Parts: sequence; C-alpha cells; structure tokens
Amino acid sequence: MAEKKTRQFKTEVQQLLHLIIHSLYSNQEIFIRELISNASDAIDKARFKAQTEPDLFSDDNDYHIRLAADKEAKTFTITDNGIGMTFDEVNDNIGTIAQSGTAAFMEALEKSKNETGLSPELIGQFGVGFYSAFIVADKVRLDTKAPGQEKGVRWESDGKGEYTLEEIDKEKRGTQITLFLKDPEEGEQDFTEEYTIRHIVKKHSDFVTYPIIMNVETSEPIPENEIIRDKDGKPIGETYRKVKKDETLNSMKAIWAKSKDDVTEDEHKEFYKHISHNWDDPCEIIHKKFEGVTEYDVLMYLPSKAPFDLFRAERKHGMQLYCKRVFIMDDCKELLPEYLGFVQGVVDAPDLNLNVSREILQEDRLVRNIRKNLVKQIFSVLEGMEDEKYIQFYEEFGQALKAGIPTDYDNKERLASLLRYKTTKSGDKYVTLDQYIENMKEDQKEIYYITGENLASLLNSPLLEALKAKDYEVLLMVDPIDEWVTQSLPEYKEKKLKSAEKGDLDLEKVDDEKKNEYSALLSFLKGKLESKVKDVVVSKRLKNSISCLAGDEWAMSAYMQKILKASGQKAPDQKRALEVNVNHPVMEKIKSVFESDTTNPVLTDYCDLLYDIAVISEGGKLDNPSRFSALVGDLMAKSI
Repeated sequence: MAEKKTRQFKTEVQQLLHLIIHSLYSNQEIFIRELISNASDAIDKARFKAQTEPDLFSDDNDYHIRLAADKEAKTFTITDNGIGMTFDEVNDNIGTIAQSGTAAFMEALEKSKNETGLSPELIGQFGVGFYSAFIVADKVRLDTKAPGQEKGVRWESDGKGEYTLEEIDKEKRGTQITLFLKDPEEGEQDFTEEYTIRHIVKKHSDFVTYPIIMNVETSEPIPENEIIRDKDGKPIGETYRKVKKDETLNSMKAIWAKSKDDVTEDEHKEFYKHISHNWDDPCEIIHKKFEGVTEYDVLMYLPSKAPFDLFRAERKHGMQLYCKRVFIMDDCKELLPEYLGFVQGVVDAPDLNLNVSREILQEDRLVRNIRKNLVKQIFSVLEGMEDEKYIQFYEEFGQALKAGIPTDYDNKERLASLLRYKTTKSGDKYVTLDQYIENMKEDQKEIYYITGENLASLLNSPLLEALKAKDYEVLLMVDPIDEWVTQSLPEYKEKKLKSAEKGDLDLEKVDDEKKNEYSALLSFLKGKLESKVKDVVVSKRLKNSISCLAGDEWAMSAYMQKILKASGQKAPDQKRALEVNVNHPVMEKIKSVFESDTTNPVLTDYCDLLYDIAVISEGGKLDNPSRFSALVGDLMAKSI
C-alpha cells in the first residue's frame, strides 16, 4: 500500500479556496447542490461505461446517491456508486483546477468579485464544485474507488494549504465525501438538520435522475399485539414509535417527458440551473414533443448570460442525449452546431441505440434530423422575441450567432437577419440589415460597413467622410468576428456589402485637371514612401481630413491585420494606398514647396507626416512616434 503523502495546494487553488470561503459564505447551501451534481455526473459516467464493460459494474448497478448527517459528530456525508477515481485521477483532479484554464478561472473570479461580489454560478461553471465543501467544513475527506481497482484512495484536507493522499481498503466502487462541519453561527443553517437537508435537495436537486436517499426519522404505528392496554382496553403509553427509514428526497421527474402544460415555470428554472450550473434564470424555454415517423422529446433553454468560456475550444456543449430516460452522453456536439453550443438542454430519443458512439451519431439519419429541427426551433424563438429582450440576449450571444455565418451555409441568410449593428445614424440603438436596406437612399446601391476596435474611432474615421457627405448610413462593426462575417456574407438580399476602407467607393469622379496638377507631387510622395505604401492617389473618400490609408477591394483590412498580430499569427505583408485630399489647404502648400524646390528636405518631413496622420486616424501605432512629435512641434513653433 502506498504510504500517506502530504502535498501543497497550487497557489491558484489556495486563492480559490480563500475566495470561496469568504465570498460565498452567504450562499452556504450551494455545496449540497454541487456535491450532488458531481455525484450524478459520476453515476452517468458509470452507466455509460457499463454499456461496453458490464462486468465491471455487475456487482452494484442499483444507482443512487446517499446523504447522511451526524449531529453528534458534526459531519455531513454524501456517497455515490458512480465511476469513482483512481489514485492518479485524484492526484490530477483534486488539489488543482483541472481542465478549466487556471488563468481564465482566476480572472473571472476577480472580475465577478470586483463588480458584484463573487457569483455562485462560477463554482459550477468552472467544474470546481467540490471546493464549495470548504464553505461549511473545517476538514473534508474524500474516499473513492474506480471499477476494477484493488485499492481505494483517500484525499483529506483542512483547505489551508495542504492535503494528504493515500491508498485505503475500500470495498465498493464510487465516492464518499465526508464534511467535518464548522459550528453554525447565529442565524445560519444547520446542515445536520434533516429538515434543512430535505429542503435544499427539493429546492436545488429535485430533478436529479437518480434517487437521493437519506435515512430519516419517521413515525409508524406500533403493532397491535405490542400495545399495552388497561383493563378497559385503552392503550397505555404511545401507539406510535419513531423509527429510521430510507427515504428518497427527490422526485426524479424527467420533466422533458411531461406535457408542456404540466411543467411550472419554477420547475423549469430549477431544472435549468441543475443542468447548466448557472444561477440566473433562462432567457427562453423550448419544450416540445416531435411526432411522426420517429418521436423524441426536446427541452432546451436559451441562457440569459454568456458563460466565461463561450469561445474556448475546451468548452462543453450544453446538450445532453438520453434514450428512454437513460443517459447516453453530455457535451453532445452532434445535436447542435458549434455556434449554438451555449444552448442548454436535453433530447430524449427512444429509437436510438443505447450503445451509440459519437462516430455513429455523426452519421445517424435520426440525429441529423433532430439537429435540423432543433436549429429551426431556436431560430423561431429568436425571431419571435420582443426587441428589447432580444437585444439583451444579443449583447450576450451576438458574437456566437455571428460565428455561424461562416460555418452554417444552409442558415446563413436566416442568421444574417438576426444580426444587429450600431451605425453612423443610429446613436445607441441597434439596426438590422433589413432596417438598413429600408433606410437606404434612392441612389445608394450597396450596404456600407467599416470594421475596427471601438465605436468612437469608427464613427469619426476619415474613411467615412464622403459617405457622410452623401448621407449614406454605415454599419459600425467592432467585434473581431465581424471580419469573418463580412468575408462570408458578400451580399444580403441582393445588396452587396461594401467596406468603407477598401476598393473604390465610386461615389464621385475625380477632377481630371486637379489630378494632372498633382500627378508629379503624388509620384514624388510615392517614391519617398515606397517602403510603406503601394501607391499615393487622389482620394474620393476624404472631405475634411488630409490623408488616409485604403486597401484593395479584396485585401485584408487594417483591423484584421491587427487581430492576427495580436493572436500571434503572422499577418501577410500587404501595402495599402495612401489617399490624399488635394482640396485640403495643406496639400496646396506642400505642392507649392515641391514646385519651388524638389530637393527641399522639408518635403521628406511632410511625406512622413502625411503617412503618420493616416496611421493615427485609423487607430494604428507609429513606427517612430518621437519623430512625429518633433515634427509636429517644429510646425507649431513656425506657425505661431
């Protein structure tokens, strides 16, 4: 037997425990919900594994979760006969923040703590519900055994920096967690009280699929032949006695199998919280029975708040798959496309094989049909939402919907109709693409947009001056995903999407006489800036500003280049054209200097200033900001 070893918590776990214990103290009861949820997951995994390795589970397949409280010993114990853990699994998963992304987890905790106080839902969302036990316990002991293992494992800690790990003799597989409880302070719940435990289970865990059992005290009639009676036949003493009996505390209702009208709003809220590990209420509920050649039940919830890991590759999908109320798998990516993975819910398909694998699911005609219908249902709900409610949802999940544009060709047009953007004319309000088209000027043929980091810089971009002069509305796109949206959505309802910073806007003709007048200066500027720009041309975009940078029709936008560089990817080396406003008085003065003396060194300074001004106007960074400052300072000194 391996000897007992003492180990240190990782730094981030110590920080986590400190935050949980001190910030969630007013939500003490969540530890019961979280530990029951973990136990339920462990049984799900056991049942799934039993489909392919039944011999490992034949000794104990009466799946249940048992709770026990000892008032004298001041302990609370939860036991399951689920999958259990090996020594290595305990070592890897308990005492660390496993598979959640340590940095992201701590960042989310800090943000939640700073803004509104630590959010309870983070505990479940990040998969660290086990640590919630330390909210109420001075010490936690975990005994566990995986199927097929000879020995069990014991993990024990007071949560103050260290934990011990050792092998133990354990008869049955599964996990038992014992909490050595703190003394409750005045007004706090006593978690050794039967009523308290019963109430919390009913409130938070009523829909757990497996029986949650507790040995409770109840009254039963004393058998007639044991009752002592007086001479008149009247009982002497009690006719009832108190006994201990196992009682199932949860209803185990498969609410997805019930009629829609038979499920209350409160039941939906609690079930949503159970499967999603969220504490907020769902934004929308989709509860439907599909009938026809094949029948299946669907219960889906659109969340109100986006999870912390919405765009992380390791994020689990929210859909669970059942067959005749028997759990098959969670994280079922085959039921919904990636961009709708935030939807939480259950599909119960009786015609599926219990031994179905993910590989088979991908090719299964029934699953493809279910997926198609689920997407249709979600779109119908989103399209039918009241505007104010939809905007609240869109501000949380709009980026996810946008991610569907490049990936879901069949629903691209329908997705596009759900997009919302602020514009040069909308102020703080969002505009749909249909509203934009409806508001277009009579002579306007295209949908204009511009991408960038923030609304203020886009709204004041020199690239929009000619469009504003024509009173054309421009979509302001500030999500990085918008770059991929515009690449995949070249047009909407026969209206071409046109970037304000790329290609020829073709809004007005350039004065040929003016163009000829400046041709020599433009050639000179191009020569001086050949390492930085592709060309120097007369601008059709500018009205007030002196210069800007514009790309070719199919070139990468400046914002896209910035996104790639920020993510560590190599952006292609592409030069853009420097556009100058030949109607600007500064250009006229530069031309005057050039025509007087083409060797004048100040022309080089002017070339650099024209380029730097264009870079700054689009929110870019200068290669040599100190030289720019010096040049501007010199010009100011000479003009005063």
